[in-house]
Amino acid sequence: MIEQLHPRILENKDWATLLFVLTFAVVAMTKSAYETRFSEFSKLIFSDKYAKIYRDNSHMKSSFTVGLFFVQIVSYAFFIQLTMNIFGYASKTDWILFIQIATFLLYFILGKYLIEKIVATSFNIDDFVELFNLQKVTYRTYIGVLILPINAILFYYNNIPQIIPLGIIGISLCISVYSYFISIKTYQNVIIGKLFYFILYLCALEIAPYYFLYYWITKGSA
Repeated sequence: MIEQLHPRILENKDWATLLFVLTFAVVAMTKSAYETRFSEFSKLIFSDKYAKIYRDNSHMKSSFTVGLFFVQIVSYAFFIQLTMNIFGYASKTDWILFIQIATFLLYFILGKYLIEKIVATSFNIDDFVELFNLQKVTYRTYIGVLILPINAILFYYNNIPQIIPLGIIGISLCISVYSYFISIKTYQNVIIGKLFYFILYLCALEIAPYYFLYYWITKGSA
């Protein structure tokens, strides 16, 4: 009996390895350039000291924020693709899919930010929204940096239990809710003065986009 030979298909992981190295290098360089700030940033979940010190709007466009924003996009894109892979919807080595996810995240975050600026100007709450956005960016970046090494581990291992990404999502949601609590506590005087506009802002730009995104994804996969 002649044995049939089948070509062995090798998955290309080089692009991911290079991207992980680049992203970790950005984190290392940011830590080196902003040693004190990064130290406070790393304690964000245990202390609100960082949020109180770096609450000025000028920090939104600093190289610290921009560098870690890159890390955030890469980290979230990897996590989404890995979660899709674990649930059987995609390949984790598909670099085209990764680019599509990263591009979508970039446009979604920046588009949402621009819409928030327009709404804030309409409601005359520009200063508050700038501060609120800085808080959100800070905690969202913190989550991205936290899950980056987890992404690296998940990428190079197979047969990951589905409970792992679900647990990470649960913890990330808890941190996000905590960040909103800190923001409301920090800016409670401003919020009370413009409570009606804040509720409108919260419903229109903090709840609705994610609800419609969830609806679109679940409907598309149905």
